[in-house]
Amino acid sequence: MRCLVVADLHYSLPQFDWLLSAAPHFDVVIFAGDALDIGSAVDFRAQIVVVKKYLSMLSGVTKVILCSGNHDLDERNAEGEKISRWIGEVRELGIACDGDSLTIGDTLFTVCPWWDGPLVKARLEAQLRDAALGRPKRWVWVHHAPPADSPTSWGGKRFFGDVELVQWIRQYQPTMVISGHVHQSTFIPDGSWFDQVGGTWVFNGGLQAGRPPVYMVIDIDAGSAFWLPIGDKQYIDLNAPLQRPAAAIGDPPAWLTSLGRIADPNLARRLAAAG
Repeated sequence: MRCLVVADLHYSLPQFDWLLSAAPHFDVVIFAGDALDIGSAVDFRAQIVVVKKYLSMLSGVTKVILCSGNHDLDERNAEGEKISRWIGEVRELGIACDGDSLTIGDTLFTVCPWWDGPLVKARLEAQLRDAALGRPKRWVWVHHAPPADSPTSWGGKRFFGDVELVQWIRQYQPTMVISGHVHQSTFIPDGSWFDQVGGTWVFNGGLQAGRPPVYMVIDIDAGSAFWLPIGDKQYIDLNAPLQRPAAAIGDPPAWLTSLGRIADPNLARRLAAAG
């Protein structure tokens, strides 16, 4: 099973276009939060409409998993805590989203909401506790914030990760946790796109402007993870002990070279006549 992983697209429509073109090449698309951008000049309600259309098209070509990030919160619940109501609505498209756990092959995926207070946090703790019952050997969490005190959450001056997540990882020991949120950690000294907490692999691809977005590919069956920014690309062996730096991709696999030939839908559109 080969998973295409993105996060923090922040309503970048060229990046959504690329994602839609790339998705058919993969068994699963994992979107680790922040599809929207609260700082955009585009009305938040309009962003939701457009992103839901992209998600509908994505779900038509492959399996999609989506968790909420802090930019995706559009409502408060009865207790006053921020939630992402619209992400819950994409479940009707066949997309696994906040609060869901699903099994694909021999891998259990648990989709974690962004929590903004004690009640949503308690629901997430119950979700993890329930999913742990009878869990298979492979258990993958999708959780927008990376763990605290990890290179994947290093911001240059301090860590921006989730302290509670570290405790949950140590308690349940999932196979891996896929995150985003801290944009620069993968590109700065002492930061990284991968780490281990105990025996659990944790990932954060970071954010890079332009098309394509920075993305990761996790080949679960082969036990490999690839980090694919613009520029030098890297991979690690998930069956080996953690080792830094990651290896450069010297002999790219066929699926990676085929991604480089994805047609750009923007280039296929006719330019509007001047005037």
